[in-house]
Amino acid sequence: MQTYAAGTVDVAVIGAGHAGIEAGLASARLGCSTAVFTINLDAVGNCPCNPSIGGTAKGHLVREIDALGGEMGRAADECTLQSRMLNLGKGPAVHSLRAQIDRNHYARRMKHALETCENLSLYQAEVVDLSPTDSGWLLTTRLGAQYSAGAVILCTGTFLGGKVFVGEVSYDSGPDGMFPAAFLPDALRRLGISLRRFKTGTPARVLKSTIDFSNLEEQHGDELCTPFSYDTETPPENQRVCHVSWTNEQTRQVILDNLHRSPLYAGKIEGIGPRYCPSIEDKMVRFPDKARHQLFIEPCGLDTEEMYLQGMSSSLPEEVQRAFYRTIPGLEHAQIMRSAYAIEYDCCDPQQLNAALEFRALPGLYGAGQFNGSSGYEEAAAQGLIAGINAARKVQGKERFILDRASSYIGTLIDDLITKGVSDPYRMMTSRSEYRLVLRQDNADERLTPLGREIGLIPDRRWEKFRRKESQKQAEMKRALTTVFPPSEALNALLVSRGTSPVSTGVKLAELLRRPQIGYDDLTAIDTGRPDVPRAVLESVEISLKYEGYIKKQQADIEEMRRLEQKRLPADIVYGEIGGLRLEAREKLDKVRPENIGQAGRISGVSPADVSVLLIWLAAHGQPEA
Repeated sequence: MQTYAAGTVDVAVIGAGHAGIEAGLASARLGCSTAVFTINLDAVGNCPCNPSIGGTAKGHLVREIDALGGEMGRAADECTLQSRMLNLGKGPAVHSLRAQIDRNHYARRMKHALETCENLSLYQAEVVDLSPTDSGWLLTTRLGAQYSAGAVILCTGTFLGGKVFVGEVSYDSGPDGMFPAAFLPDALRRLGISLRRFKTGTPARVLKSTIDFSNLEEQHGDELCTPFSYDTETPPENQRVCHVSWTNEQTRQVILDNLHRSPLYAGKIEGIGPRYCPSIEDKMVRFPDKARHQLFIEPCGLDTEEMYLQGMSSSLPEEVQRAFYRTIPGLEHAQIMRSAYAIEYDCCDPQQLNAALEFRALPGLYGAGQFNGSSGYEEAAAQGLIAGINAARKVQGKERFILDRASSYIGTLIDDLITKGVSDPYRMMTSRSEYRLVLRQDNADERLTPLGREIGLIPDRRWEKFRRKESQKQAEMKRALTTVFPPSEALNALLVSRGTSPVSTGVKLAELLRRPQIGYDDLTAIDTGRPDVPRAVLESVEISLKYEGYIKKQQADIEEMRRLEQKRLPADIVYGEIGGLRLEAREKLDKVRPENIGQAGRISGVSPADVSVLLIWLAAHGQPEA
């Protein structure tokens, strides 16, 4: 193939899905000349699976992306069709925002953000080769254009070696009928990158006018919508209703009768699928005693009649899909517009990466998103943001930007990937964080916006808004700790009506808010001196007071974790020469190459006894400087 020099950039991003968008924008906004390459410009910001942003734990990630200066939260707010705060019946640690979005609007919004971003160039081009140079990396496109870059970020999603399966039919493809990245996998293998095959899938889309909604349960959005972005002035409004239906014994029978035609069960799919988002045929096999499975019928946008069937992904043949979908109430006459399919793709073993998402053996090469073995738009965007920041800082000669487990869900996500690795597509859940009471979605800005400002992604206007909110919170906390309500009939009647004991002496506002039965909304009538501050300020103060004791305990755990993180391990340490380490520990430590004792202790196969051996070794040989 004849090649030609097409240009030189600081950072090149391969892929323009959710990871590539955040990576490209972060790099460019930090002052680096940035090129973003995508196989098809119409696929920028595409949501090939569920047309939604957020959800349990995922909503935390979106808030954290926004707090650091990322784009996903703002875009989701602008494209919201329905907004719901999940898990409100549980504690604040697991409250998570989820928004049904207009899929096409979101893609256009994100594409335009890339097109109008200073320092950023967007190209429709398939990168087919990648090789290191003395000054960085050389990228070659399928048409022969060559670009030199100081750093490269791989955000290939499900395009890398993509292969689609529908029953007995399979063919090379990216998501939504796009071309796959067929040549890049071989280039990555030549670089010594270990690749593996993962698999995911998506349900059918059906025509709205062929759905019978008359007997379906309606699912409405929240009365008061909460935005993802701290920058959004006007909260989004609910514009659409979702619906709920259920499978039945007839559905089950159709699927089981045709299970032998599923490529998953016929052994045609090599890739490992997501554990927490199984296909409908997988649900029928894994949960044989469950009489029915729930599905949600959700709109894909304002200007389309396509409806998404959440919870019903499948790789069964098209005619079987038609048969089992039509056994479901409301879908008896449904017209399938896009058939469900499974897609298999290449991704890397993330244990090859360090905490900056840079390949340890290939300086200047980064990975983000599904390429790193994760699943989900939000997980991808979070990694893209961090990879973009670090790639930019690399070429600028600055220190890496690392988030630890105690700072964020983003830090937890990355630490899990690089230390524990993945055996199936990784999905973020609140249970993955041991510090989830501290890492709430309501305080993401408190935790991360100062860091975003320090990096250079938070502009002056946003910073002043954040400082104003923090000042309001401090003032309200002081008011809550000093304001005393005298005993009165009105106050005691309120307390008794909420199932808590009356008072006979004056009681501070803070003490009332510490009662689990009482919140700011309950005290509106008697709290006449309350200042006019945003609802988010009151929410933050109330949570801080109610859970003060638990938060202090978790902060103590965080201090201990960070103490171990301070004990750095030499980059050239030879684990095979350390007596007392078990063989498994030596192998795992040598593969992951942890940077500190805390990280070493989180590696699967490294026991507390092994950590003690490392501590003794460090004490004897001296700790390297941080």
